[in-house]
Amino acid sequence: MRLIQTRDYQRKRWNNDGGWTTEIAREPLADSSDGFRWRVSIADIEADGPFSRFPGIDRDLLLLAGKGIELDIDDAPSIRLDRRFQSIRFDGEAAIQCRLLAGPTRDFNVMAARAQVSAEVHARPLAGTMLVFVEPRCSWLIHVFAGQASARGDDQSVSAQCGETLILDAPIDARARVVIEGGGELILVKFTDID
Repeated sequence: MRLIQTRDYQRKRWNNDGGWTTEIAREPLADSSDGFRWRVSIADIEADGPFSRFPGIDRDLLLLAGKGIELDIDDAPSIRLDRRFQSIRFDGEAAIQCRLLAGPTRDFNVMAARAQVSAEVHARPLAGTMLVFVEPRCSWLIHVFAGQASARGDDQSVSAQCGETLILDAPIDARARVVIEGGGELILVKFTDID
């Protein structure tokens, strides 16, 4: 288990000047290139405009704050996200045009290299105790959106405050049981290796 604090995040202005990306964590490719197996970030969208394309990447987007956005994805009908934690999954190759409904928004973004890893994304309240089972070839990223949480395994415990993130990895050949306790709201991402 490891804790990523907000001071460890990397914030960068978009090339098109339409917003900011704050990278929470990434797992780089084994060949040490600039690519990634997975990447998790928060985007602050300040203006209408296109999304960058990421060939070979599956993307999940969850609305965190603001009145929402409307997305045109390729030639499909427009999709509106206007409720907190409402989500959408789409291909990184898609041509996407984004329109703000009423002012800036903040979104949670998960990207996974399609040929290497799959991602499952869930937002849920934490009230008391929750169990997470971490299996071999699997990792969990737990972002504390509100409140606080602590994670306890066999020989380790870590606490995270609002805005911080926990990464949970299993031993190579064993299943780990992790107890999550606290109060607030979590965004959980389970990454599973593809055979």
